[in-house]
Amino acid sequence: MTGKELREKYLKFFEKRGHQILPSASLIPHNDPSILWTAAGMVPFKPFFTGQAVPEVKRVTTCQKCIRTPDIESVGRTARHHTFFEMLGNFSFGDYFKEKAIPWAWEFVTEELKLPKESLWITIYLDDDEAFEIWNKVVGIPAERIVRLGKETNFWEIGVGPCGPCSEIYVDLGEDRGCGSPDCQVGCDCDRFLEIWNLVFIQFFRDEEGNYSPLENKGIDTGMGLERVASVLQGVASNFDTDLFREIMDFTADLAGQKYGQSGSVDLALKVIADHCRAVTFAVSDGALPGNEGRGYVIRRLLRRAVRFGRVLGVREPFLYKVSGAVIQQMEDAYPDLKQRKEHILRVIHTEEERFMETLAAGSDILSVLINEAKNTGKGEISGPDAFRLYDTFGFPLELTREIAEEQGLTVDEKGFAAAMEEQRKRARSARQETEYLSERGVLYKALREELGETHFVGYGTLESEANVLALLKDGLQEISAGAGEEVEIVLDVTPCYAESGGQVTDHAILRGDGLEVAIDAVSKPVEGLIVHRGKVLSGTLKRHDSVKVQVEPDRRGETARNHSATHLLHKALKKVLGDHVNQAGSLVDPERLRFDFTHYAAVTPEELGRIEEIVNNAVLANLPVEVFETTLPKAKAMGAAALFGEKYGKEVRVVKMGDFSLELCGGTHLTSTAEVGLFKIINETSVGAGLRRIEAVTGLGVLRYLTLKEAQLEEIAGVIKAPVPELVRRVEAMVQQNKVLEREIEELRGKLARSEVQDILGQAKEIKGVPVLTSVVAAPDMDNLRGMVDMIRDKMGSGVILLGSTAGEKVNLVAAVTKDLLGRGLHAGNLIKEIAKMVGGGGGGRPDMAQAGGKEPARLQEAIDRVYAVVEKQMK
Repeated sequence: MTGKELREKYLKFFEKRGHQILPSASLIPHNDPSILWTAAGMVPFKPFFTGQAVPEVKRVTTCQKCIRTPDIESVGRTARHHTFFEMLGNFSFGDYFKEKAIPWAWEFVTEELKLPKESLWITIYLDDDEAFEIWNKVVGIPAERIVRLGKETNFWEIGVGPCGPCSEIYVDLGEDRGCGSPDCQVGCDCDRFLEIWNLVFIQFFRDEEGNYSPLENKGIDTGMGLERVASVLQGVASNFDTDLFREIMDFTADLAGQKYGQSGSVDLALKVIADHCRAVTFAVSDGALPGNEGRGYVIRRLLRRAVRFGRVLGVREPFLYKVSGAVIQQMEDAYPDLKQRKEHILRVIHTEEERFMETLAAGSDILSVLINEAKNTGKGEISGPDAFRLYDTFGFPLELTREIAEEQGLTVDEKGFAAAMEEQRKRARSARQETEYLSERGVLYKALREELGETHFVGYGTLESEANVLALLKDGLQEISAGAGEEVEIVLDVTPCYAESGGQVTDHAILRGDGLEVAIDAVSKPVEGLIVHRGKVLSGTLKRHDSVKVQVEPDRRGETARNHSATHLLHKALKKVLGDHVNQAGSLVDPERLRFDFTHYAAVTPEELGRIEEIVNNAVLANLPVEVFETTLPKAKAMGAAALFGEKYGKEVRVVKMGDFSLELCGGTHLTSTAEVGLFKIINETSVGAGLRRIEAVTGLGVLRYLTLKEAQLEEIAGVIKAPVPELVRRVEAMVQQNKVLEREIEELRGKLARSEVQDILGQAKEIKGVPVLTSVVAAPDMDNLRGMVDMIRDKMGSGVILLGSTAGEKVNLVAAVTKDLLGRGLHAGNLIKEIAKMVGGGGGGRPDMAQAGGKEPARLQEAIDRVYAVVEKQMK
């Protein structure tokens, strides 16, 4: 049975049993900052299990894309360790429980997959007698084949929140796959007993004190790893030998002129590349981009690790984007988004590969210096910290450092490298905050919603409403009242206030009552259905159960809506000008401006920006009607509505339509006509990451303010230059050309002065143990000129040690050089300058033959220069 057939069979099995098949959620968790990746099938449904949200259907089945990266180094070395995998699952939100979940699991495994019953074992939690009875009495599993295990393996919980016992199905793969121990049984670490099915019975709630209370609505969370079950059905020893991986591995092997199964190192490389490329391909498809932190760092690390293993195969050019094409071809039937975003995915991967090739080149230069130092000092070894710096800063793999060092007859201090790596991990662990399944604050808001009901939002149609105060909170505690000057959180039964979300900032508002006035400066939605207002009592006393009038600040709402509607027009214009690969990657909409992040691979040219502005303003002048309506997600997608990467939408979605120009899913507030935008002006375009650009723009009166400021700046420049505004460009061009001529003349004069000064100081060299040493304080204006003087002296001396210093304001510059014929005598420019720089309050370093440093104590420069002779004598062998 192929992986594709297994995926389809599972989903159809549970669809026949009343489950709705849902597409996989994004790998980027929606509204969940506690985790970087969707790492399990239940993650998208966490709000349903915690009670933060109410599910539209109570039975669901999915094949969920997952990424886990705690042990990246183990990938390819074990049979079933992956960064990307697919988790088949069936879920019940307060519907069926153990009585149905257990028999269905057994039915699917034995009747649909045809696994022999005599090879299957069951585990349950120690005291879960209910599960035992169902397995034993209903399903008919002999008691001796049901194993009770402890909390560490068979009880699922993550901090505060819903939790419960687990039950698993294991398959016995045979004694030949075992460890040979007579005690080998279910739970052994060897490969004989393989877990293929895990049922989590969500039946308790764990509070902050660690107490467990029964849940009224119990749930089921099932997980079955597609890859490992495919390995069992296909009769192979490793997940990597299933069709899910072999197609990709064979493609890579052909690309590299290698063959799978003939070399351990080649096989490992092919496995790592296949696994990592699957992860990177799907992550980029879901909106992740390589970067230096968070998800971006994970993607960059996986991609670079795959590229490094390509070198094991003999590949020196970008290739991973081609492997990604093979991944897309294999998986696009199950995940059609891959095909739609193929150009974007391949472009991002190819760009990052090219950048890494440059990084490897830089690392190679540093490694060459380290090798020369090791040879010159007779150490014969690259130190652990240096090897780790190459790895950590330049992404230079230890394996590559070892390989190059061995070619030069050197070794690498791998214990020191491991120690440096462990130190970094300790720092990361100490900095990492533990995340809870549901925070204490979240528990409070959830309880409030259950107690008070949902807040009714009426702000799409009105900016005013009457409301009742349902709750007051101060410092996380409910209060009866709040007086003037106090800051509070307020829950109302009805509100016209928009809660910050989707990139749109919060409304500001005023609450009024008898002698009461409260300024609202923030509105949020901490759990689904509950809107919380944060504000300060300006006058009077606010009490629970008060009736108040809520008035949204109209100018702020209007300006924000103007900018929000403009982002929709901008998004469409970007696609028209730059291509369909452009997708929104983030936005900020406030009263002052709009900020729009989007996927693109190069700076947007001035010509392109001009066309984008023109398209948006033409749509504004067309006075297109802005219509807002609700429909189902499938209907909205069929209409061509644009949806955001990583967003999770309910059964009913809100669609914003602007004539025939733009159609997007959006929950924000908008204008009634595009003409209300007034005017649109781009004020900035920048890079915010690999393959990610940002445009900032203004609308309406914001454009007038922007143009007024620019006009004032032009008038100011005209006054300084003493030329009318129409003549500014011509006059500035002439000044620039004149400045270039003057700069060339200055450089020529500096060169003459430097040569004259060099000639004057050449005779100042002193001999230390037969080696000429020349030091001097010179009049070089910057580090470049100082290096030039050192080069001139070195060329004229032929052999010797040089150290020159100069001052520039409160800054000290130092440059040292050692001619190559003296490197074998223990002299080292980098070490020399480090010691001298300390005396002027600075630091620096460099190669054995050339180094530079800075300092911040000019008064001590001559003293430091005089110290050079003693340091040189100490260095010499």
